[in-house]
Amino acid sequence: MTVAYVLINCELGMEDSIMDKLKEIEQVKEVFGTIGTHDMMVKLDAENFEKIREVVSQKIQKIEKIRSISTLVRKDN
Repeated sequence: MTVAYVLINCELGMEDSIMDKLKEIEQVKEVFGTIGTHDMMVKLDAENFEKIREVVSQKIQKIEKIRSISTLVRKDN
């Protein structure tokens, strides 16, 4: 199993709408608002790195009103 965290910045006032859309994605395990550099953080759980990349590029990046995304993939020792 591969775990990744996606940090998202969105247009002002669109946080709740985007969070609702994110929660509809099967691989999204947690989504919550943050205070600081990013507007929200998403935890993804998928079979492998390729699936993480697919979810980020084909589903998350296509959500309207998202301005920027940073993805961190957890490193397993």
